[in-house]
Amino acid sequence: MKQPAHIIAQRLLNLYRQAHVINGGWAAVNQVFIAESNDPKVTEELAKMPTGKRLVTHIENLRSGKTKMDAIESELLPYGGIIAVQEAPVKLTDNELAELKSALDSFEPNPEGLEKIKQLGFVSKFGSNWTEDIKSMISHDTDMLTKWEDVTRTARAYQMWDSAKQLISEDLTERDRAKIQADMPEFETYLPMFGDEGNKVLAKLRTFISSAS
Repeated sequence: MKQPAHIIAQRLLNLYRQAHVINGGWAAVNQVFIAESNDPKVTEELAKMPTGKRLVTHIENLRSGKTKMDAIESELLPYGGIIAVQEAPVKLTDNELAELKSALDSFEPNPEGLEKIKQLGFVSKFGSNWTEDIKSMISHDTDMLTKWEDVTRTARAYQMWDSAKQLISEDLTERDRAKIQADMPEFETYLPMFGDEGNKVLAKLRTFISSAS
């Protein structure tokens, strides 16, 4: 069954905002924008959303050929281009790598273990995208990289858990329905990690998005 236009629009907006961390970057997400925005109702819904008008213009540029399929006009970058314009990457010193290796050897996938990683002195240098940035710093070390994936999964799991708990504690709107629908694959991945309570929260989210009026 075809998804409602507002759900497709929310998914495209999420891709637009996260293009800087998606494998393949603009070359990958631009293909999705073209493929999923054929219905005029989708762009109508996008235009109603925060920063959605920028994405509509970007899609129009792609369709007209003004913008190449692996690019985006600088004035249409999400967040005003603040994220896309990056400084030279932060490097880890030998001492910091040793400290990280020791922390990974003792990492436990729970809030306390995650907090110990976050409290490492150098982690704050990487900002909000710390999991991906540090991953790129240790990509040469297969053992550390494997252990870092546990940290990444744990961090994302608790992020999705907090998001889900917040959503079900509020009076949900149609916009929330679209967000839940767009994020449902991740909710289905991570919420069962929280046992019975996680499954109950997931069931509530599923019930909400299936009860469209």
